[in-house]
Amino acid sequence: MTDIIHKSHFPRALRLATAALASLGLVACATALPSQVRGESLQANEPGPEASPTYADIVTYALEAELVAIVNIDDQTVFPPERAPDVTPDRVRLYLEALTRNLLASPTGVGESLIFVTDVNREADGDPLALKRRDFVIFADLVPGRPGEVRLVSSRAMFASGPAIEGRVRSVLRQLAENDVPPAVTGVRDVISVPGNLVGESETQMFVETQSGAPISMTVVRRPGLPPQWGVSLGEIVDVTARPPEPDTVLWYRLACSLPDELADDAFLQSDQSARTRAREDYAFVLADLGPCERRFS
Repeated sequence: MTDIIHKSHFPRALRLATAALASLGLVACATALPSQVRGESLQANEPGPEASPTYADIVTYALEAELVAIVNIDDQTVFPPERAPDVTPDRVRLYLEALTRNLLASPTGVGESLIFVTDVNREADGDPLALKRRDFVIFADLVPGRPGEVRLVSSRAMFASGPAIEGRVRSVLRQLAENDVPPAVTGVRDVISVPGNLVGESETQMFVETQSGAPISMTVVRRPGLPPQWGVSLGEIVDVTARPPEPDTVLWYRLACSLPDELADDAFLQSDQSARTRAREDYAFVLADLGPCERRFS
């Protein structure tokens, strides 16, 4: 059996509702169809780590998509060039018919078959990639009034499936289904930095603006002879003992992928230049510790 996340009618970034785990007996329509329905699957095309989507790619597509599913391509038809004038010569547009193997997230059940369109690279001989009988994870939206038809949220939101990527996608969906999922970050404000009693001692507080208005704050503490420490607090109370977010968590994604590259001049509560300089150094330290928001597809 499999985990299923049912999408609700909240705004797109929050539509991943509470996960209905198969262990609780909640299974959506056509959630798990055996590969033997029409032939066996070919999963040997799962990309290696360097060619796989990053954590940020998966979260981005999962937040955008109404439907996340594992499908097996049953048939592919090439669009003639005149019907796809915007496609570059090294790529080709395909009309795909697929079997729904596992429905991972959706606002409703779907049927056995799905149809959608995507663009793929041509092979060296000019032919399109052969996708038939292969499993893929897709991130898509339902097409209103057209049952069984979906639209990928991006032409790149389709990945060769296999145990590794399926496990990563399921993990992300479970994270996004939690009740306390951190909100989207829109900026930083009310920055203040104060020196301590000892030389080299200071504390900087920064309040993170969020799309929902929910409070998030970051604190950087410096003490003589020790490396700087920082943490993030969720809630009204600033916790100076808070820790940085763990990598590959939604909170890490929100900060690493959305915080501005530097503090704006109007973000400070102080006019003192030394305080501003110290705060900017602390903010740069936070960004460096978070690391880059690596993307390969989104």
